[in-house]
Parts: sequence; structure tokens; C-alpha cells
Amino acid sequence: MLEKINHTGDIKNIDPKDYSELAHEIRRFLIEKISQTGGHLASNLGIVELTMAMHLVFDFNRDKVVWDVGHQSYVHKILTGRKDQFDTLRQFQGLAGFPKRAESRTDCFDTGHSSASVSAGLGLAYARDLKGEDYSVISVIGDGAATGGMFFEALNNAGKMKTNFMIVLNDNEMSIAPNVSGMACYLSSLRTATSYNDLKDQVKKKLTRFPKLGEPLVQSIGSMKDSIKQLFIPEMLFENLGITYLGPIDGHNIQQLVRTFSEARRMKKAVLIHVVTRKGKGYRPAERMPDKFHGVGPFDIRTGKPESESKAPTWTNVFSDTLIREAEKCPNLTAITAAMPDGTGLTKFGLRYPNRYFDVGIAEEHAVTFAAGQAAGGLLPVVAIYSSFLQRAYDQILQDVCLQNLHVVFAVDRAGLVGADGATHQGLFDSSFLAEMPNMTVIAPKNGRELKDALHWAIHTCQGPVAVRYGRGACPEDFLEIEKAFSDTRAEKLLPGRDATLFAVGAMNAAAARICDILEEKYGISMRLINARFIKPIDGWSLKKYALRGPIVTLEENELTGGYGERAAAFLAEHVPEARIKMLGIRDRFVDQGSPDQLRKMLGLDPEGAALEIARWLESLS
Repeated sequence: MLEKINHTGDIKNIDPKDYSELAHEIRRFLIEKISQTGGHLASNLGIVELTMAMHLVFDFNRDKVVWDVGHQSYVHKILTGRKDQFDTLRQFQGLAGFPKRAESRTDCFDTGHSSASVSAGLGLAYARDLKGEDYSVISVIGDGAATGGMFFEALNNAGKMKTNFMIVLNDNEMSIAPNVSGMACYLSSLRTATSYNDLKDQVKKKLTRFPKLGEPLVQSIGSMKDSIKQLFIPEMLFENLGITYLGPIDGHNIQQLVRTFSEARRMKKAVLIHVVTRKGKGYRPAERMPDKFHGVGPFDIRTGKPESESKAPTWTNVFSDTLIREAEKCPNLTAITAAMPDGTGLTKFGLRYPNRYFDVGIAEEHAVTFAAGQAAGGLLPVVAIYSSFLQRAYDQILQDVCLQNLHVVFAVDRAGLVGADGATHQGLFDSSFLAEMPNMTVIAPKNGRELKDALHWAIHTCQGPVAVRYGRGACPEDFLEIEKAFSDTRAEKLLPGRDATLFAVGAMNAAAARICDILEEKYGISMRLINARFIKPIDGWSLKKYALRGPIVTLEENELTGGYGERAAAFLAEHVPEARIKMLGIRDRFVDQGSPDQLRKMLGLDPEGAALEIARWLESLS
């Protein structure tokens, strides 16, 4: 069946009796391909029939679907003629793991972060109406993303619509981890209220047996449906907002889905279709552990086990173990996550200290202000959020934490280049937006040992807001014996040199040591290496000292604008005007998917490329 799907709309040529076989082949295709490339498996396995039904009802050469977050768009990509590109999924210059307008006209909106699809869909629907165009707009959002504030803001706006707009709420009782919210409880009550749908179907069947009276009666009863719903489904949140609610619908019943979509597209208002699916459906390991198979690397299909597991400690593991040890000594310490307990390493903390652990759902803004309230009440909250997602809480960090100079510790995971998830997930801006905030301290440890020291300092010594940024994957090894304990805000000298000084930020120190070796071996340049440690406050004493001895180079895995290098250059322009400085980092761009090593090479931040650029610059100064 899958061989017949080569272009958008080809699914409409499939015989309905073959739909189940096609669904089976799509699942087998996904498992085979993702086992080789890695990717988001469980969410896509759960949405196969739902996506098929949408493609049977709508024409996505014209109609538009906005996928919330977007990691569940693989089936859509298969059905829009991209299945032959799946060998390159999430690879350098390959098929994106998220919707991408530049990749296909059937991807109408680039997504990668949660809870934004309804807002984007509303914008598309109003653009359609104002331009006098005719197409359907569907926003697909998961139940986990429905905890986000933007979802409720958009619902409030959608209730006023007098034109068609469809919201598909994919309810699989999961975000990445199991949902833990009031919305999850509400959806659970809707799922159990099947008596309403059963009664509705029975009434329709019996009335339609009467040829002349049956259909008019069914239509007239439709005007009473809101009151009937209230009897069976308590507190109709969506209906009270002015949005028609259809559901719950079996998300694996294609015929039922097709009927529901066909009905929904005729309504001249906003419609929410509540679809119940099973995350990981069709692959037993993913069904048993959907959180583990949310995002995976290459794995063995037979066992579900990763192909290779590094034994080296990861940044996240070091953070997790350190926080538990610190909590033993600090009874006021709490930990907060926004629906990412495993990804941020807080699962073990939650098991050890359940009363001091808080998963607030996909709600980063709330997480930060919630932490501010805890700090104002005398607790010491540690907020663990990925760099890319922390961007969503900029205002709350600035207004609710920094303005009051509250002692909140931000554990900024996945800082820097994170690889295959692409532009929406790279952590390239946190140094810039955090360091510009008054009262904020920003630390970038170079390895696991220094991460432990940085967290201890942030918890016990720092008196105000403090962010500790660290990368994804294995920590760099403790590569120098002369490392000094973390005790103050001074930079750390790692390697002596005579010709110039390289200030490296965080994990880039490991690459910087290799850069110094290449400069010595290949170009005869003796480079001094300094571990910056603090992005803010910047160590002006060390910068002045070494700027007076020769040229300065800064190296960071962050946007240069507002980053460490630019801050160092501004400091030297004021205090050592004759200083010569070169900044290496990400220059005013978004970075697509690829392995971190591939991306560093592309950006000139690999040891060989960076050494060549430094050598050429130093030569130009002579």
C-alpha cells in the first residue's frame, strides 16, 4: 500500500478496505527508519490513523494543518511525498524532524515549541477570510501542550469566530512524561463520559428509521444538544468559551474520524475535536514506555534497546546527582520542571523528595514565576529547563525574578549546539538574554566536576538570580591537572602561552585546548588558554591583564550578539582601548540540524577551522 503513496492526495486512491493495512505499513516504515536515524517515535506511532483521516478528508495542497510542537508530523511527511527522504531524517542537510515551510508547501507553519498551534491556526484562518480565500485550517495539539498558557489565550480568542476553524486535541494522556495537570483530569472526565456519545448514536439510529420524520427530528434535536451535553459531560469548558466540542473520538477508528472531520468542516465557527489515541501504538516497547520512546537515538527493533550507550557521565546526570546531594544539606531547596523530568534529570529528585519536587506541565512562564513566589516565601527553588524553552519565560525571569533580586537557580540544560532537532531546539541565545538582565549571574562550567562546583556556589554563595548553563550529552573529561576549585568569580588559567590569549566559555574549553595544540604544532603560535567560567559578572581583571600582554580571542557556543565575546570587547573598549580582540561564535543566524561536530565544522568552530581563523587573524595584526 505504501508504494502507492508518492504525492499529496494519493491516499484518496486507496480502497477503504486497505486502510488498516496502510496504517500497519506506515508504522512498520516508521519503526524501521527511526531505528536507524533516531527521532520521535512514540508520538508518530500514535497519530497514524488520525493523520490518514485528515488526508482523506482534506486536500493539503490547499488546506492547511499546523502541527503543535511538530515532532508528530512524520506521518504527514510520508503522505505528502517525502517518504523516500526518511533515510536522511534529522541528519545534516536532510529531512527535518519538524514541519518546515522551506521543505514542502504542505508544511504551512514552522513549529518546534509547544502550545502555539491554535494561535498560528487562528492567524491563518483570519488571513484566509480577509483575503477572501477558501480553504480549511486545522490546528493539531497534544493534551500535554494544552497545559500551556498560549493554548488558553488562543481558545479565548477562537470562541468569537463566525467562520470555520478546527482544533484537533490529540489526547494520549502524555506530553513527554505522563500529564500532571488540571487539564489532564478534565480530559479524563471527558473520556469517561462515553454515555453521552452512546446515547446520541442510539437516538440517531432509532429516529432515522422513520423515513419522513426521522431526519427533521434529528436536526431539530441538534438545537438542544448543548443542554443534553451538560447532563452527561460536566463543566463543558470548551462550549462555555463558545467553541463547539466534538468527542471523545476513537483516534484509531478511521471511519469515525472521517465522519467527524467531514461534519466539523461544515461548521461556521471554531470546533474542537477531542481525539483519544495511544502513544506508541503498534510497537510494544513504545507502548510500554512511551516516555522513553518519545525521542530516541538509533535502536535495536527486536529489543527496543539503544544501539550504543555511552558509559561517560552526561551533563544532565551530573546535575541530577549533585542536586540530590545539595538537597540533603539544604531542606529549603526545591526543584521545578516544565513537563521534562527525565530530560532535565529531575526524576530521581522527585522520587527522593516528592514534597519538594514540582512538575508544572508545559508552562515555562508559570514555572519561573512559581519559583519566584517560592523564593519570596523563603524557599530556594532550582528551575531546570532546556535553553531553547527557557526563551519562552524571558519576561518572567526579568520582571518576577531579577527585578526583585530573588535567589532562584536556573539549571539551563541543552545550552549550545544540541544537534538533530534543529533550529527550534539549539540553545544559542541564553547567554545573551540572561546576561543582559540586572542582578543575574551566569556561569558556564567547562566539565562535570566544575558543574558540581558551580551548582554548590549558586546554591550556597550567590544571593540573587543565577543561571548555570551546560550542554547535552557526555561531559568533557577533566583534561588538565591544574584545575582549581570553584570558589570565586575569577576566570581560570588552564594553559600558559606567550603570543595571545584564548578565553573559552563552558564546554568549549575542551575544543580550545585542542585549538591551542594545533596552533602550536601547525603554526608555531603559543596560545594561553583561560576558562572564562563566568559570563556575568565578567572577569575584567583577567581581561585587562592579558589584553595588555597581547591579542585576545574569545570562543563560545552562543550567538555573538550579546554573548561573552561582545561583552568582553565592550569592556576592553572602555578599559584597554588599544586591545585587539577577535570573537568566535554563532554570528546572527539560526542553525539547522546535524550532529554537533558537523555543525561546528560548518560554523568554523571545530578545532582545525578555528585554529586556522585565529592564525590568519594574528598574522594580519603583524
